Amino acid sequence: MTDLRSERPEAGGADLSRLVKAYDVRGIAGEELSVDVARALGAAFADFLEAPAVIVAHDMRVSSPELADAVIDGAVRRGAFVADAGLASTDQLYCASGLHRAAGVMVTASHNPPADNGLKLCLPGAAPISRDTGLDEIRRRAEAYLATGEIPTTGEGRVQVLDTLPDYAGTLHDLVTIPSERPLRLVVDAANAMAGHTAPAVLGRLDQLELLPLHFELDGTFPNHPADPLNRENLHDLQAAVVREGADLGLAFDGDADRCVVLDESGTLVPPSAITALIARREVARAQQTGQEHPVVVANLVSSRHVAETVAAAGGELVRSPVGHSLIKAIMAEHDAVFGGEHSAHYYFRDFFFADSGMLAALHVLAALAETDGPLSALVAEHDPYPSSGEINSRVEDAVAARERVRAHVRELPGASTDDLDGLTVVHWDEGAAPEDRWWFSLRSSNTEPLLRLNVEAQRESTMIRIRDEILAIAQDEDLAPAVSVWTTDGEDPAHDGDDAPVGDETGGVDGEGLSAEAGAARADGTDPVVEKTATEDPRRLPAGASGADVPAWVRSLLRCPDCGGELRDVDAALQCEGCARCHPVQDGIPVLIAGR
Repeated sequence: MTDLRSERPEAGGADLSRLVKAYDVRGIAGEELSVDVARALGAAFADFLEAPAVIVAHDMRVSSPELADAVIDGAVRRGAFVADAGLASTDQLYCASGLHRAAGVMVTASHNPPADNGLKLCLPGAAPISRDTGLDEIRRRAEAYLATGEIPTTGEGRVQVLDTLPDYAGTLHDLVTIPSERPLRLVVDAANAMAGHTAPAVLGRLDQLELLPLHFELDGTFPNHPADPLNRENLHDLQAAVVREGADLGLAFDGDADRCVVLDESGTLVPPSAITALIARREVARAQQTGQEHPVVVANLVSSRHVAETVAAAGGELVRSPVGHSLIKAIMAEHDAVFGGEHSAHYYFRDFFFADSGMLAALHVLAALAETDGPLSALVAEHDPYPSSGEINSRVEDAVAARERVRAHVRELPGASTDDLDGLTVVHWDEGAAPEDRWWFSLRSSNTEPLLRLNVEAQRESTMIRIRDEILAIAQDEDLAPAVSVWTTDGEDPAHDGDDAPVGDETGGVDGEGLSAEAGAARADGTDPVVEKTATEDPRRLPAGASGADVPAWVRSLLRCPDCGGELRDVDAALQCEGCARCHPVQDGIPVLIAGR
């Protein structure tokens, strides 16, 4: 019998409500998520399962092996048969859960700071679990164990070691075949995280690929940069390597390697919605070859309009989903969808147990590129036709009141339709209207903070800017307080630590999206290698001048280069990137920021 009282959390006693979120568990390792708490949660999960067979894996964080051992110990004490999978990516754990029809526990905090850790749980077959479908019950059982200070032993629990990597690699290779006629060079930035474990097994085995590793050494202190590829600051090393090596593309993975961000041959970021459209077309075609007439694809409601257009043109059916990875998994299962994509670079596959896999998405991109003769930039150009704002997080005194002010305003607009699937979505995109009159936006609020999240897309850049500024002004009640523009999120706050939420957001998880508050990717001497070299050595750097950009100062401060994410400086009639030195013209006072131009 294990005595839990020695490490019982002092703050709040046996109250785990701040630790166990809507879809998973996350907190500071050793404080909020102690060894005893992990042991109690392992025991409670075993009690919850009808057939207590559990696969437990962990990432490379310093605290992960100890926490994984505690989860295993708790489950075994409650009679569970536990397979200790050791080091694994989250999608590697999902694959094992699907193949073995066993529940799973992944010890990881994905991209979060080194001191954090968490648990991602799944039911047999990689089925998702949430507060409503079991996490709340598991929390209460764990609290009871902590309150009594012991976990009674029952049954004949046991543990054995399970190597899941070969089956994981084999499963992915069976799902996607990359043509061998065209050799490809790719740089993979593992950020010292789990892609350094999985990429050699999956990508390194393919003769047609030349894998150029970057930061593959597993190190839970993240010595080079945070394992958060949604923060553009963390892409500098990969961008430089792609250009330096003359690679065909670059891939960046997050901490537990379930999310993948793609760069083209010039180091330019490919929007996740473009990747969603590219893979959706491939998966729809594959399903049709098996006789499925109108395969379903699921995309969250802030994905580009082009995703729906691509799915329809391919003969599929698009189903919109609220933001959140557990929600999209459930909707995919409900509709038997072949594929699902989020603007946060999560990609889900029916044939991968409806689970998300960044590595499987990467294989689809590589296969699509190998089937062509041109560069990746040409392949994805058709999938990024509309200017978008990215997600803008704006603080307001009352998020609900602000959203209702916007709703009242759009009621007066002829031709605008609204829905409330997740916040407020307004569409004004009549195909008979002039191009400058085609736009849509989504306005969502945080569950715990006075934050509004605005995404705007339009057929014309000038229209997108006009609608963006108009909605922000109404939301702020004409007071244009500073807003924070983030690249792409299914999350909440720039200082995120959840899959769908900011720090402290009850709806979140350990695997968040959005732009981190901390910059990352800086060198030990405090300099940014890309910006510093450009500023001192790049002969393309133009003299400072009057750009003529006629935008509010707070908007100007948020503008970034669409090609590399670098800061922009004013030169004559244009804005020049401090990083890649590309110039973006200013026309009639409006900066024209179009990637690849």
